[in-house]
This record gives sequence, C-alpha cells and structure tokens, in this order.
Amino acid sequence: MKKFAVLLSLVFALVVSTSSHAKEKGFQTIFDGKSMKGWKASENKDSWKFKDGLLVCDGPRSHLFYVGADKPFKNFEFKAEVKTTPGSNSGIYFHTRYQESGWPKYGYEAQVNITHKDPKKTGSLYGVVNVGNPPAKDGEFWEQHIIVKDNHITIKINGKTVVDYKEPAGKEAFSKDFERRLGNGTFALQAHDPQSVVYYRNIRVKRLD
Repeated sequence: MKKFAVLLSLVFALVVSTSSHAKEKGFQTIFDGKSMKGWKASENKDSWKFKDGLLVCDGPRSHLFYVGADKPFKNFEFKAEVKTTPGSNSGIYFHTRYQESGWPKYGYEAQVNITHKDPKKTGSLYGVVNVGNPPAKDGEFWEQHIIVKDNHITIKINGKTVVDYKEPAGKEAFSKDFERRLGNGTFALQAHDPQSVVYYRNIRVKRLD
C-alpha cells in the first residue's frame, strides 16, 4: 500500500509538471537573471541592480525598456513575478517605445503598487481601469499576467482577472502628453522613486500574432 501511495504521488507530480510545461508553451524568457542583455535603462541608470538572480529597481525615476526583440509586440501574453516592499510603486508598460527621460509617453501601464499612497493598485490599467484591492501582498512574489489581443486587454494577478478592457474604436489620446492607445511596441519596467524598492524575476512573453 505504501509503495502504491509513493507511485501515485510520483504520477501526480509528473502530471502537474507536464501541465505546467504545457501552459507555458510558446513563452520566451526575456530576462536572464544576471545581466541587462536585451534591456536598456533610461535616465538614472543606477536605479536598476541585480541581487540573487532578481532584477531590482531601487532609486530615482528610471524606466528599463526591452530592446531585444527583432520586431515590435502587438498581440501577446506577458508574465512576470513581482514583489514589492511596503510603500513601493512601480509599473509594467506595454506597447511603448524607448525614451531617454520622463514618464513613458506611449502605451499603457499595468500598475505595480500594494501599499503606496497612490490609490491605483496592482493590476490597474493606469488611469483607465483602476483596481483598489488586488489579490497580492507586499513581501510576497505574485504573478502579473498581461494579455493583449487586438483591442482587448486582460490583466491577471495570481490567476485572477482584475482588468478586462476593450479599447473603443477611435479612442482619443489620454492627454496631449500621453498616447495611451494600443498599437504596437515593447515593454518597460518602472523605477518610480527612491523610496520604492521592487523585485522582478521570471519575465517571459509569448506572441499571439
């Protein structure tokens, strides 16, 4: 009976492993855990560091853009594991493009914030669909999953959908300073301010085109 139980547990582990592998099929890792290969930081480049295989933002405003792709991203799934420290603010931009300074003008931001004073919390499609109580906590890694398919944006936190948004046809720019519209582009991670320390790991993407 004991041998049977052991065998059953091994079979279960194999099924879970196979299922997990299948779920990740088509994803490409875009952060190697040890270098900035494929990424380019804007102003205040020292705000980005590595620690134990993690990408850490810690310092004045800076944005880390993914520049390692051979063509822009349009329809995709993006996943990253994220951990905040208390009072920290960050974000994940998509359909954006590199710029040397300032807040990214192009694309949308998926907010990263559990206890920072900004009321727009983790998973918010910043300024468009705002989340107030995300299923995540400071000090613990969560999975942030962004899906874009044509005009449809879905954001999931730890598998729970917190944003399900369809951009209306002919949507006007967010303001004269920011083009918050779908098109195509790349990704960028945000170092928000010197009091915000946020960790990223296991960053990967799958094209849906």
